[in-house]
Amino acid sequence: MTKQTFGATISALRKEKGLTQLELARQMGVTDKAVSKWERNLSFPDVASLPKLAEVLDTSVDELLEVKTAAQEEPAGSRVPVLAELVLKAVALAMGVGVAALTIMDEVEPRNALGLLGIGVACLALVQLMHGPEQE
Repeated sequence: MTKQTFGATISALRKEKGLTQLELARQMGVTDKAVSKWERNLSFPDVASLPKLAEVLDTSVDELLEVKTAAQEEPAGSRVPVLAELVLKAVALAMGVGVAALTIMDEVEPRNALGLLGIGVACLALVQLMHGPEQE
């Protein structure tokens, strides 16, 4: 079985068995709305009911739980630039909001305000450098 979300796994196995959501729900002792939520990954069946669910769907609990997670989809190294970009943008936003608030309260000297805004602009420049020339 190819790795997929838990809900997609339940849906695919249910359909292979020729069961409707209502039929699966009756066999599991739950509502068809509960099965629908499982299949849409909005909720998860009670852990104690997983063996029965696996039995009804003619599979094992291990196969049922062998789902694709975000960590499996994307190597950890590829998330670092995204996180760095997010942090840099957050710092830039914080500098802008901070300067605006401090200026309104008359709590910052213009020289210091420019320094804070410079930090924000530098962060945005780093974000642009991370993307390289291909996004111009």
